[in-house]
Amino acid sequence: MTDSAQPERRGGDRRQSDRRQGRPAVDESWFGALGDGDTGFQSDDVHDAPRPAAPDTRAPAAPDPQHDVQRQQTREARRVATSSDTALRRVFRTYVTARAVLGLLLALVPWVVTLPNVHNPLPLILLCLAYAAQSISLWMLSQVRADEPAPPMTRLGRRQWLATAGVDLLVFAALHLIDPGANLNFGALLVLPVLMSGVMTTRLVAAGTAAVVALVLLGGVWRTTSDLADGSVLLTQAGLAGIGVFMIALLASEFSGRLVREEMAARGSLEIARQQAQLNRLVIDEMTEGVLVVDRRARVRAANPAARALLVPSGLADAAPFPLHSRDAWATLQAAVERAFEQGSWPESARELRLMFDGGVSRTLQVRARFTRRRSLEREGAPPEEFCVVFLEDLHTVQARSRQEKLAAMGRVSAGIAHEIRNPLAAIAQANALLLEDVLSNDQLHLSRMVADNVDRLKRIVDDVMEAAPGAVGEHRVLDASAVVRNVCADWARTVQLPLDEHGRLQLDLPHAPLGVAFDPDHLRRVLINLLDNAHRHASDARGAIRVQLGANDEGAAVLAVASDGAAIGADVERHLFEPFFSTRSRGTGLGLYICRELCVRHGASIEFQPLDGGQRHRNEFRVTMQRAALAAQEAPSQA
Repeated sequence: MTDSAQPERRGGDRRQSDRRQGRPAVDESWFGALGDGDTGFQSDDVHDAPRPAAPDTRAPAAPDPQHDVQRQQTREARRVATSSDTALRRVFRTYVTARAVLGLLLALVPWVVTLPNVHNPLPLILLCLAYAAQSISLWMLSQVRADEPAPPMTRLGRRQWLATAGVDLLVFAALHLIDPGANLNFGALLVLPVLMSGVMTTRLVAAGTAAVVALVLLGGVWRTTSDLADGSVLLTQAGLAGIGVFMIALLASEFSGRLVREEMAARGSLEIARQQAQLNRLVIDEMTEGVLVVDRRARVRAANPAARALLVPSGLADAAPFPLHSRDAWATLQAAVERAFEQGSWPESARELRLMFDGGVSRTLQVRARFTRRRSLEREGAPPEEFCVVFLEDLHTVQARSRQEKLAAMGRVSAGIAHEIRNPLAAIAQANALLLEDVLSNDQLHLSRMVADNVDRLKRIVDDVMEAAPGAVGEHRVLDASAVVRNVCADWARTVQLPLDEHGRLQLDLPHAPLGVAFDPDHLRRVLINLLDNAHRHASDARGAIRVQLGANDEGAAVLAVASDGAAIGADVERHLFEPFFSTRSRGTGLGLYICRELCVRHGASIEFQPLDGGQRHRNEFRVTMQRAALAAQEAPSQA
């Protein structure tokens, strides 16, 4: 590896270390073994202890030995995945350590040379002490440089071989040749440089090392044998030992090459798996659909940001891991997951679950789930561990998507409907008007008026379809919402003949100060009249049955609320309120609320139905949230 690549590797190691130091200490799980943990999709194991924000009063779960084994094995897998070390480097470090230990043992030789049959002790003592000093110094130097990054090792370099195997070959050969017939058999040590050359060097170098060792063994026999008969036997033994040394070198070289190839293939596969895991996490993080991974004990192993946002009324829930029983609001979700584990399946269609938060706030979720299994890490015969992957969506989001699909379908045919229907309607209306000019009987006059009424109804339907056609852009104007709402309510009350006083069915709660909003006055009039018509149709005849309020919320937006005391709208009707062509009346077009929503969207506003608690009088309330805007000095008096 070139020197220019080393600073990049060091920088990468520092960044990786910084990420590990900045991350809170949590348990590991099977999600974190391959990924780097940079994404928000947390993948660590869960704690059985409840969170401080929502203390759990239940008894703590019993410790799971299998879970502890999985955590330990996952930590080992993460260590291997993030380590830049190789098997040959670990073998080399072991070799250097073994040389240091061997050097310490050889340092004891001066105390042994006083034994009988040991000749020439001085050269032997000097060699042993020199080897001990060199091996221990090299080991200490490797310990000092242990923390420094180094390129992956596949073979020993020339200097490394000379400092280790070369020194061993020289020293052990010299010790053997100094006194081959001594009681201290130094010849057995010659296997060490042959073995390490076979493992750490090329096959040619290993064979050369084995050849030198074979010659040393033959030379030791030649030096100590004077009898021809004994010499032939010893030479045969030395030759067989030399052949064995060659076999050791070749086998070690073959095993080393296979180890390197398999490790390179494993690291390549591991890198591909890490990239795929990181890609999967990024995709899941960006999903608008919430994703939870839950085990059999209702513990959330992983949760993406969308799921964390759906599990709390505002903001984001705590990052995984966490148990579902840590909050009372998740009781319905926990019960559904546990029931699914008991039954072993989840229906193909989604289930609707309502989460009840503090303060009476609720959220309805559409929940789907699928099951997956993971083989046990502890033993082969153990049953696989099951996980439930839960997909969460806000029901309002699902309904909005359905409305958008219907909107797209209607937009493609709305223009054609207008052109195809308006011309025949005009001809029918004109022909009916000509018939009315003649003297008709009462029955004919009744039929002619029925034709006129239905023509007018068809014209309104066509106008509504064209008004709601997608693609139209609203003209934003800054108007005084207080004045516009007051005038529209007064005109509507006169039209439907309702008294506009404190004893009437319609009650107004409007601010006296001007309230500037960005909206078109004609569109705001149409939205408000539509809401008033619906409230008038379903409200009772009691005083104050219809209530109109206008004000500003905490976010600084203007909110127009129209509420009535009629029968509560059922959940089966609520989900279709803003869909086109949906109506509970036989003569209704089903476009009123849909047009209101489209007009609000054009001006950056929103409209929603808010069912209030059953104990309140006005149970049905529609809220229009509009953008605030500053009124010009001359606009407020003109609109008042």
